[in-house]
Amino acid sequence: MKTKLILRLDDELINRAKSYAKKSGKSVSQIVAGYFSLLDAEPEKETFEFTPLVRSLKGSLKSAKVGKKDYHKYLDEKYL
Repeated sequence: MKTKLILRLDDELINRAKSYAKKSGKSVSQIVAGYFSLLDAEPEKETFEFTPLVRSLKGSLKSAKVGKKDYHKYLDEKYL
């Protein structure tokens, strides 16, 4: 069932929405419906693959005994 919804928006925003809708080949109603359908949707988990170099380095410092103090000392020596 489709029901009419009245929105009160600034004229400039309406013009921008119509322009965007025309460029994207959709109606303003389709764009608004698409946005509303995302409001309570679960966020998509980003899926990406590590580069071979990153994959080879992953976990390499797991057993390292390096802490914040070591990092700060390194920075002090590098920049002072």
